[in-house]
Amino acid sequence: MAALFLLLALLAAWRPLAVPDEGRYGEIGRWMLHSGDWLTPRLNGLPFFHKPPLLYWLEAAAMAALGVHVWVARLVPALHAGLMLLAMYLSIRRFASETIARRAVWMLGTSLSFLLAGQYVNHDMLVAAWIGVAIWCFALAFMHGERPHAALARWGFAACALGILSKGLIGLALPGLVLLVWLVWTRQLKKVLYLPWVSGLAVFGALAAPWFWLAERRHPGMLDYLFGTQQVARFSATTFNNGQPWWFYGLCLVVLLFPWSFFALNQALVQARRTQPATYSIASPWLALCWIWLLAVIGFFSIPSSKIIGYALPVMPPLALLAALGWDAAAARLRLGAPAQGRWFAALCASSLGIAVAANLAAASYTRQYGAQDVAQALQAAGARPSDPVYLLGEFAYDLPFYRQASMPMVVIQDWPEKRLAPGDDWQHELLDGEKFDPQAARVLQTPGALVQARSQSRAWLVARNEDPPEGFVLVYQGAAWALHRPAGASVPGSAPEGPKAAE
Repeated sequence: MAALFLLLALLAAWRPLAVPDEGRYGEIGRWMLHSGDWLTPRLNGLPFFHKPPLLYWLEAAAMAALGVHVWVARLVPALHAGLMLLAMYLSIRRFASETIARRAVWMLGTSLSFLLAGQYVNHDMLVAAWIGVAIWCFALAFMHGERPHAALARWGFAACALGILSKGLIGLALPGLVLLVWLVWTRQLKKVLYLPWVSGLAVFGALAAPWFWLAERRHPGMLDYLFGTQQVARFSATTFNNGQPWWFYGLCLVVLLFPWSFFALNQALVQARRTQPATYSIASPWLALCWIWLLAVIGFFSIPSSKIIGYALPVMPPLALLAALGWDAAAARLRLGAPAQGRWFAALCASSLGIAVAANLAAASYTRQYGAQDVAQALQAAGARPSDPVYLLGEFAYDLPFYRQASMPMVVIQDWPEKRLAPGDDWQHELLDGEKFDPQAARVLQTPGALVQARSQSRAWLVARNEDPPEGFVLVYQGAAWALHRPAGASVPGSAPEGPKAAE
């Protein structure tokens, strides 16, 4: 596990921030550290209540200790990927063999779900890890005996609270859904009465409630926006981005755990034919938990039209366990001895690792074509200060403030009066939503007329998509996706690199 985590950390250091997600969430954490305001997450100075703050708190704490770097921002999801792996291993070895537990670790740890999604800066890995911890803890508690194991159940309550702080209601709803169906299926529902409800809810409330209460006091309407608009409405509406067909998550499962996902399918066929070998079999309640966990979560996320591959991450632990069981069935069918099994398993691990490394390199190459890292380096080379005003024209450079460690929000130039009248689920409305909670901070949203004032500022900079500069500005640097301009009369204190390749 340490070797797999080390590989994950190395891959996390190779790749620039992907836009928009990593640029957005990495910058919110950095700004929280810079501003000292740990209550209100902010994007470009505007309140951002799309998600709860656990990711940002941990990013800010990590950056305070280790510095503002891309790999530090990625350390937060990476640690949660490690938590998912460790919780799965410790749980499986309680009710199955050590061999099955280790095999599941190798399968999950060499997959794209661990090595790529595990170092992607967003909320998905955090909530997936805490959902997994909650389900394992409660399941082990219920299987302890006639009465649930109190200490394990309390850990389950704590994990649900941290899941809510990671991404909202699904941190509680999904463990609750999986466990409820499983308890009914295995005829253990009466054990719910013996949970340590008083102490468990006290732990849950102490962890989950304070931020929501304090943030609602400072920004009235925040709870309705976070839970009502960003969660319930996104789940039920068809007007949000990322619409996908019903079979989308089936493909996600194959990709995220490739090639091991096919062994999980083999396990399904074995169980359907009732020919599972007894060598590494596990008790039927645990098999039921795996399938209910998998089907309930995927079924839940298949209901809305908006679907994202990261939503499949919570089912990776049970899928890896099913794949580990399916390996035995495949080996028995093919009559492979222990040496042959070892060779084939090592070869598949190597191929899976190769796919993950290749995918990481491809993602890095793709990201460089659309990010603003080269422009941030050009600003530094041209003598720009973190406090210099930067005007942004065209789209939104999510990663630019992070790379230049800006101490001032960017002035974003758009036809904002028109945008306020039109509904949408885009970056403009992402910023406009923050305007509702802090109208003063909305001064960073300016119309094109603000460029007249910008031309008179000696230290102003204009970042725009690669196109002809507005009147009164001259080109300083042409990047891969963005261009850097200065007012025509301003002196350039430094020299910027020439061309997008110089910054790389």
